[in-house]
Amino acid sequence: MKIKFDHSENLAADIYSFYFSTESQFVYTPGQYVELSIPGIADNKRWFTLSSSPTENLLAITTRLRRKDLSQFKTALMNLQPEANLNINGPFGDFVLPMLIQTPLVFVAAGIGITPFRSILKWLRDTEETRPIKLIYGLKTEDEIIFQDLIDEPGLHTTIIIVEPSDAWGGERGHLSSEAIAGLSKITDDSMVYIAGPEKMVASLQTDLVAHGLARHQVVTDEFPNYTAI
Repeated sequence: MKIKFDHSENLAADIYSFYFSTESQFVYTPGQYVELSIPGIADNKRWFTLSSSPTENLLAITTRLRRKDLSQFKTALMNLQPEANLNINGPFGDFVLPMLIQTPLVFVAAGIGITPFRSILKWLRDTEETRPIKLIYGLKTEDEIIFQDLIDEPGLHTTIIIVEPSDAWGGERGHLSSEAIAGLSKITDDSMVYIAGPEKMVASLQTDLVAHGLARHQVVTDEFPNYTAI
């Protein structure tokens, strides 16, 4: 499908959201991802989880752009002009809410892995659907926190863990680990744990949680390649 670039927004540090309009309705489920391609460059395709909700008019992706080591693709993304034409394929993926609304959910976001949860939480807010959710959000510094309005949503139980906090930080400190996840959430036999973030970190957390007794079917993952662990 053809899409048009609308605008971008610098959310925090080197994290940006990019917004696109569609020529026709694009149907997707919160938490899914798309293949985005930019015409005119050799390295022209990447996969992005949508940070927008189906309840919003524009599609959005959110990514980290470190100017010192931008790829050809991300350089082109950064330099997009309004009304520029791009293409998307999809949607893809099963990082979506379970059918049963009473299922206890533990959302674990490592850094940029907050993006699919933003899509899901925005959709839940807009549709006024209530689910039992514990959000654990791990970051290197508190300057990287994004989507604050949604993670502060009443009824959402959120814990933010910072690896390198400032002296002013009054919240949790340390690294995301299976022990931290278990200690901060009441995981039961009917819980589902959703983990999103850098590929190696997600795989490690999944392996550790299963090794500590969580059933494999209780863990759902969204792995972001080419991102380093927080």
